[in-house]
Amino acid sequence: MSGPDRRDEIRAHLESTRAQLEATNARIEARAGRNLFFAILSGLVFGGVFLASLLLVKQIFAALVAIIVAIALVELAAAFRVAGRRVPRIGVALGGLVVVGGAYFWGAEGMLLGLFAGSALLTLWRLVEGLVPSWETPPRTLVRDVFSGLFTLVYVAFLASFTVLLVEAENGEWWVFALVLIVVSVDVGAYAAGVTMGKHKMTPRISPNKTWEGFAGAAVVAMGAGVGVALLALQQPWWVGILLGIVVLFTATGGDLTESLIKRNLGVKDMSSWLPGHGGFLDRLDSLLPSAVGVYGVALALGVV
Repeated sequence: MSGPDRRDEIRAHLESTRAQLEATNARIEARAGRNLFFAILSGLVFGGVFLASLLLVKQIFAALVAIIVAIALVELAAAFRVAGRRVPRIGVALGGLVVVGGAYFWGAEGMLLGLFAGSALLTLWRLVEGLVPSWETPPRTLVRDVFSGLFTLVYVAFLASFTVLLVEAENGEWWVFALVLIVVSVDVGAYAAGVTMGKHKMTPRISPNKTWEGFAGAAVVAMGAGVGVALLALQQPWWVGILLGIVVLFTATGGDLTESLIKRNLGVKDMSSWLPGHGGFLDRLDSLLPSAVGVYGVALALGVV
């Protein structure tokens, strides 16, 4: 075979291989609902920053939580505006910082007081906006706007603040590590089992990609990760790991479905596009937010916090 013919054959083979890889990636992306390469890459970067802040300096972790909460609140406020609800972005971000700050400086009582203070700030901000002619919206939307803003504060800032309460406890950094590890395990287990074996849709009207096979895979991986982290990091008996796995399995799955329902009702696909392969920050926090409450509850029952 001559040189040009050989080069043409190699080029054709490479083109065929590339086409097969692109087709495979397209099928995986269609099943998973995201670009897998960018999802893994951005997930690794974010995970590295998270671990460094958590295990090295707790104050940096609390600051990171506050920053992420503020960004996620702005994302959700912007999504509400798509549906015609005016949630003040600056007001809700400031209110969220008050909630997280209250949890960091004064614990659970401070978090509750911060929620009341942040809610009052957000409500006042929205009322003032209604008095400014250039910001005026129809009066009939005012009450709906206020309640949408209060929901935003509770759903994002209040739930996220439980991680701050956890990290401030003795050995708290490892409890937060356990929380994130098991949540990620639920996600990975559900994805792997759903892509390879998923046939029976779990909630097709809310989240078409979720299957009962994926849920079963998430259960196995979550309890395995729970036992491992309980024995190796938390110095707790194995059954605590099983309990954590079961709790996070339901809270993480419920959180994911809840955010899917919110996005469906608001008419948005992703909260934003700031995280390649993941959508927005809130798209990655959907499982963590309610799970933080669940893990805090387990730690509280065991007398850890």
